[in-house]
Amino acid sequence: MAGEAVLAHLGKSIVIRGEVRGSEDLIIEGRVEGTVALSNGRLTIGPSANVQADLSARDVLVLGAVQGNISAIGRVELRAGSEVIGDIHSARLSVEDNAVFRGKVELAMTGRAENS
Repeated sequence: MAGEAVLAHLGKSIVIRGEVRGSEDLIIEGRVEGTVALSNGRLTIGPSANVQADLSARDVLVLGAVQGNISAIGRVELRAGSEVIGDIHSARLSVEDNAVFRGKVELAMTGRAENS
């Protein structure tokens, strides 16, 4: 139907080794090893997910475990109970209490005019 958002879902029993690419929103509940690149989508790492991959998306929401670098054009959110080991590069970052993060953060300003 017109106007419905496209959402892909990788369930808890799914294991992927390699490269995942797309432009729609994606929820990962299983295990992914390699790279995940969503050109214009929102990537959600579910609470049961175990991801050992570099992640690239418009926005990234982490509820589970990620070992790898995260790059987002917009926002990265680390929710309570999540664990990220790797570097984060994004325009905005949100970290809730009880989220574990080990790595570097680089916040880049996007879409703003520079002062002369």
